[in-house]
Amino acid sequence: MSEQDKSAESSATAAAEIAKVDTANDKIEELHTLTNRLASELERSRIAQYTELLNRPWKLIGLNLLSGAARGVGIAIGFTFFAATIIYVLQVLGALNLPIVGDYIADIVRIVQRQLDMNTY
Repeated sequence: MSEQDKSAESSATAAAEIAKVDTANDKIEELHTLTNRLASELERSRIAQYTELLNRPWKLIGLNLLSGAARGVGIAIGFTFFAATIIYVLQVLGALNLPIVGDYIADIVRIVQRQLDMNTY
């Protein structure tokens, strides 16, 4: 084997090793990027605060009680507005004196008015 053949073979081997190193560096860089993205997603999901909350059961119970009370008050207020709107519409329809529907609506309005006027205490 000549000197040129040996140098060509060694340069080809060196090029292959450089390609392997570049491929390994690319894989490491890709893994680093993926790990950073995963870490930022975990930070955005606030998993640390969630696990801290799970480790403090009294705080979790307090937050659930507060949110339940707020939800109940919201439902009560919403139902009140809804019922008031329905009663108002029924009163307006009752005032129109529609033949069959008017009597039915008038009965409902009278029942509601009687219930509101009663002193239950």
